[in-house]
Amino acid sequence: MTRLRRPHHQRGFYAVEYAFVFLFLFGLIYGLVCYGILFTFKLGLQAAAEDAARAALRHQVGIPARQAQAELVAQQRTAGWWPPAAAPLTISSQLEQADASCGRGWLDRCSLTVTIQASQLQQVLPPIPGFALPDRLTGQASVLLDGRTL
Repeated sequence: MTRLRRPHHQRGFYAVEYAFVFLFLFGLIYGLVCYGILFTFKLGLQAAAEDAARAALRHQVGIPARQAQAELVAQQRTAGWWPPAAAPLTISSQLEQADASCGRGWLDRCSLTVTIQASQLQQVLPPIPGFALPDRLTGQASVLLDGRTL
């Protein structure tokens, strides 16, 4: 029994222990970095959509001009940081009222929603297992348009 407790019988045990701890810590840090990049992209898309929605509130001739201005601002806000090697972003603005006319009354107001979607995230992010990666990221913002300002 005392023969098994000698230090030379324990040789290499610390290397095996270090390997297991290193794999666990490396996986944890790698996951934190990958999801940090993912959340940074998500927050960037959200901020670009909010800026585009605010741009639609500025004085324009009509609703189509407001939509065009919102889409232009969304493209400008994402052009500086979205990687060029990635798939292009889908930018859309949609008016949420049936007849597409905004009136002066409270019930006649309409809402403009700006949506920015990014797909094919495998081209942008470090290799992450597929089950942990979302299909697309979406940034969305909406503003209430008043007919008095049109």
